[in-house]
Amino acid sequence: MMNINNNANNVKRELLVRLAKLQLEGKLDSREINKIPTLMRPARSTPIGCCIPHDRELLRMRILAKMGISVENYNDLNDLDEYASEALKREKPTWPMITVLHEACNGCVKQNFMVTNACQGCFARPCMVNCPKKAIHIVHHAHIDADKCTHCGLCEQNCPYHAIIRITVPCEAACPVGAISKGEDGHEVIDFHKCIYCGKCMQECPFGAMMDKSQLVDVIKHIMNGENVVALYAPSIASQFRVSSGLLEAGFLMAGFSNIMEVAVGADITADKEAKEFAERMKRGEKLMTTSCCSAYVRAVHIHVPDLDPCVSETRSPMHYAAELAKKKYPDCITVFIGPCLAKRREGFDDENVDYVITAEELTAFFSAKDIDLTKLTSVEKTEKPTSSARNFARTGGVADAVRLRLADDSIIKQDVINGLDIAGMNKLRHYGDIEAGRVKAGENDGNLVEVMSCCGGCIAGPCVISKINIANMQLDKYVKE
Repeated sequence: MMNINNNANNVKRELLVRLAKLQLEGKLDSREINKIPTLMRPARSTPIGCCIPHDRELLRMRILAKMGISVENYNDLNDLDEYASEALKREKPTWPMITVLHEACNGCVKQNFMVTNACQGCFARPCMVNCPKKAIHIVHHAHIDADKCTHCGLCEQNCPYHAIIRITVPCEAACPVGAISKGEDGHEVIDFHKCIYCGKCMQECPFGAMMDKSQLVDVIKHIMNGENVVALYAPSIASQFRVSSGLLEAGFLMAGFSNIMEVAVGADITADKEAKEFAERMKRGEKLMTTSCCSAYVRAVHIHVPDLDPCVSETRSPMHYAAELAKKKYPDCITVFIGPCLAKRREGFDDENVDYVITAEELTAFFSAKDIDLTKLTSVEKTEKPTSSARNFARTGGVADAVRLRLADDSIIKQDVINGLDIAGMNKLRHYGDIEAGRVKAGENDGNLVEVMSCCGGCIAGPCVISKINIANMQLDKYVKE
C-alpha cells in the first residue's frame, strides 16, 4: 500500500484548501480561480511532467474533480470560473462519483517481470530451472522471453539475489474485483457494473489519475446560505485528529455546522439490531450471517459473490441510522456524513436521509481554509454519549465484538473477520458463499458471524485518511475510552 504521505495527496489537499478559501471569500466563480494552476506551477519552476504548461493543464482538470465535476466533460475552451459557476448552481451531487483523468494516466504496460542488473548469472540458475514454460535463458545474465512468459512469478520467487522484479499496473493490481482494465487508447477504464467503490485504485495510482468527485463545494454553499447543516462524523474521523472529540466538535461549530451528531450513536442501533437478527437467524438454523456496515463489502457480495447474499445482515449501516435520527430531530436539515470512505459516498446516493458525504481530507481542508486550530478551541460539552463498543466500529473486529456483547447467550457465536478485500479476502468470501450454497461444509476455523472490512485495519485505514494507521489506532483508543 502506498504511503499516504505523497505528492499526489499533497497536491489534492492544496487544491481543496485553495478552493475552499476562494468559496468562503465569495470568489470561487471569479477570475481568481483561473490563477490557481499558475500559482501552483509558476514559470521557471521544476515541472513534474513534461513541462509547466502540461502540469497546469492537469491542475485545471483536478480542480474540476475537486468541485464535483467529471473531468470526462472537460472542455479546455471553458475557463475554470465557468465550471465553478456550474458547481455552485448544482442542486445534488452528480454521477459517477469517481472520475478518471486520462491525461494523467501513465498507461502502464501490463503486468510483467523484468530482470535487473542485480542478476549474477549464477551457476544454480533457479529462475531458469523452475520456469514451467522455459521462458528464461541465460547469456551472462537472465533474459525473459515475453512471448512464452505466463507471469506465474516462480522466477521472482526463486532468485536468491531478488534480481527479478514484478512490474504491476498499480490500480489494476489494487482492485479486488477486476473492475479496471485498459481501454482502446491504453488508458485505464472503470467498469462501474463491477466496481465496489472501495477506493483502492485511487489510493494506489502513483499518477493521481483516479479521482473522487468532491462534495465540499456543496456543503460550504449550504453553510454559507445559513441553512441547518448537521455534521455526522464517523468514529474513524475521531481517529484522524489528535484532539478529544469535544474539541473536534468545537471545530465543526467553528466551521459553520449548526449541529453535530456522532455516527457511533447510529452504530449502537446497528449493533443492537444485528445482535437480535443474528440470534433469530441461528435459532432458525441458518449457517451464518455477515455484518453489513461496510458498503463496499455489501456491494462486492451483491455483484461478485451472490451465493453469500442471503447471509448479509438486513440491518442498515450506522450512517443510515444517524442520518435518520438527525432528520427526525432537525426537520429540513442538511445531513453531511464525514468519514474516510469512498464507498459511503456511493451509499449516500441511495440513502434518502444522507444529503452529502465528505472525507477526512476535505474536512481538514475546510478547517485549514477557515484557519481553525482545534487545539486552541474550547471543548464542547456532550449531552449524549454512545457506547465504547459503538465507537470501536472503526477498527477491524469492532463490529463483531459489539454484536457479541449484546447477545443474551454469547456461546452461540463464533466470530470470523475478513480484514481487507484483496484477492485473498475475496477468495474467503467465495468460500463462505460455497458454505451457504452447500458446496462445502464449514470447517473448524469458519465462523457463523463474519465481519468484513474492505480496508485492512478497518475504516481508520480508508482511502481518504490523513493519519497513518498506527497513529489512528492510538487516537481511536483514546476516543473509545472518553
